[in-house]
Amino acid sequence: MNEAEIRIDKWLWYARFFKTRSLAQAFVQSGKVRRNEIRIGKPSDTVKPGDVLTFVRGDDVRIVEVVQPGARRGPAPEAATLYKDLTPPRPKKALDPDAPAPTGKRDPGAGRPTKRERRAIDRLSGD
Repeated sequence: MNEAEIRIDKWLWYARFFKTRSLAQAFVQSGKVRRNEIRIGKPSDTVKPGDVLTFVRGDDVRIVEVVQPGARRGPAPEAATLYKDLTPPRPKKALDPDAPAPTGKRDPGAGRPTKRERRAIDRLSGD
């Protein structure tokens, strides 16, 4: 392993994709990470600048290119310099044409009254 290579679990932790290194190790061991379109199963596998990593976090598919290996887990702005985000933007959800237009008002009887509704009730009751 040369200076430009780093363990993938360590790099994912340095780049702040995971809160702890053990979480990064478990994620890589689960086989949910691909390096240059090849599935990785060992946290000891290395990454180097130019490698493209693809993995799923929650509902998001992340595609990142390794820019530099990193030397420590620093603050978020420093961590953002370790990679280039290649993830395409999420498409905006199309509105259902049959759905009613949002009016900003609640259905009658749905929960506690808002401040505006409470004041209107107070005006009607004379309080």
